[in-house]
Parts: sequence; C-alpha cells; structure tokens
Amino acid sequence: MIAQQLINGVMLGAIYVLVGVSFTLAIGILNFLNFSIPGLFMVGGMVTWVMLKGGWHWSLAKGAALFGAALIALLVERLSYRRSRNSDPEVPLVSSLGFLVLLENLALVTVGSDQQAFPSLIADFNIRIGDLVIGTAQIISLVVALSLVVWLSVMLHKTNLGRQIRSIAENRDTSILLGIDVDRIIPQIFVFSALFTALGGILFALNYLQVSPFMGEGVGFKGIAAMIIGGMGSVWGAVLGGLLIGLAEVLSIRFLGADMVNIAVYGLLLALLIVRPQGLFGRPPAREKL
Repeated sequence: MIAQQLINGVMLGAIYVLVGVSFTLAIGILNFLNFSIPGLFMVGGMVTWVMLKGGWHWSLAKGAALFGAALIALLVERLSYRRSRNSDPEVPLVSSLGFLVLLENLALVTVGSDQQAFPSLIADFNIRIGDLVIGTAQIISLVVALSLVVWLSVMLHKTNLGRQIRSIAENRDTSILLGIDVDRIIPQIFVFSALFTALGGILFALNYLQVSPFMGEGVGFKGIAAMIIGGMGSVWGAVLGGLLIGLAEVLSIRFLGADMVNIAVYGLLLALLIVRPQGLFGRPPAREKL
C-alpha cells in the first residue's frame, strides 16, 4: 500500500534528517566537510549496545554514547580542524576522514565485523489508523528529529549564541574584530553536530535492532545527499532533503527492488543538481560585478 510506504519513508527520513543537519552545521558554518560524522553515527549505536550488553541502564548507556561522541568531536576539532583550518580545504577534510577510519577499525577490533543484535528497548506497540501501521520507535524518531531541528533553528535565530554562530558563518575575521570568541564557539558547534549524529545512530539502532562497525557509511553518504538536496547551509533544507531521500529509498524498494535503492537516491540527487544546482532552499552564488 502506497500510504504505508510513504509513512515508512518519512520515518526513515527522520534519521537522515539528523545526519544531514550535522553536515549542514559543519559545512554551512565552518566550510568544513566533516567526514568523521559517519563514525560518530556508529559510535552512538555501538557504544549504546556495548553499555547495554554490560548491564547498564538504557538511559546511562545512551548518555555514555552521547558523551563519547561529544568527546570525539572535540578531539576532531582540536586535532583535525583547528590545526589545519588556515591551510587548503582538503587538509582538514582528509584528516577527519582519518578519524572515520580509526573509529571504524577500533570498533572492528573490539566487537568484530558482524552485525550485532540490538535489544528492543521500546514496547512492541503499533498505532493503527485504518490499514496504516506506525511503530512506536518510528514515531519517537520523527518527534525527536523534528524537535531537535526546531530547537536548533530557534537557538540560531533567537539567542546570543546563535547570533554569534551566524556571524562566524558569514565572516570569521569580522566576527573576531567584533569581539566574538571564535575559539570558544567553534568547539560547541562540533559538539552540537556530534550529538545530533550520535542520537541518529541510537535511533537507527532502536528502529532496526542492529548495529555494526560500518553502520554509519551508507547513512553518512545519504546525509550528505540530504544536505545538498536541501541546499548547502540550510537547516530546514536538510530536513526536507532527508525526508525526500527516505521516501525515495522506500518507494524504490517497493517498485524497483532493493538493488535499485542507491540508483534511485543518487539519481534524485543528480537530477536535482542538474535542475537546481544550489539545492531546494539554497541561494544561487552571487555573480561578480565587472
């Protein structure tokens, strides 16, 4: 049934929303494509699973995963971004990719390469509306994702910290001249991005009841696609992009088969870039006046 597939696509897209917003924070504010984000997604799911397996309460396990992701993000900021932010753009990008490889291989050595069964922490309760079935974990994922995006949007536009962050996004040198402590705010941006990403990994594990050292790679690429589809630097564009990718993935499985998923998703990205290169909510680059 098409309506059920649309619901499933929106719910899946909620996870892509969190990852897409994380990439948007990095590229829109810092002009830094942070390739450690898929690794942080994996950390969210894997650390929670390890802690639960060790007998921790689910709240403490999730808290440990979020704390670990935030700590790793601070290391990425200090060792990858801060040391090379004045060099060529490719340098911090490649060093953040090194963090991704390191995180994946640490998980690989620790737990092995097999997918691990994640325990069901949410009661198996489905909401039925006619013939439509919506799982509790799906609803939680959508509500959490949209609530966090609303909070982020309000924070960026209504608070002093948000105004400082937007000032850095516009021009870092001018922000420094205005007295903004850039070296204090940038680590906070990394932490925000890490928390969004790790929470996405936890929600993914809750929905699909499995984790693995490489669970972040496919989701990470689709998060980048969501950011590009929505428009580079647009938080709500990343939301729309994530939901569209979720819909494209589910509908392609329904009508074309599982083997066509990536063709459908990245074909959508390519088609949009041809028609609207700046993305749905992005602004076209200003032309230089002669």
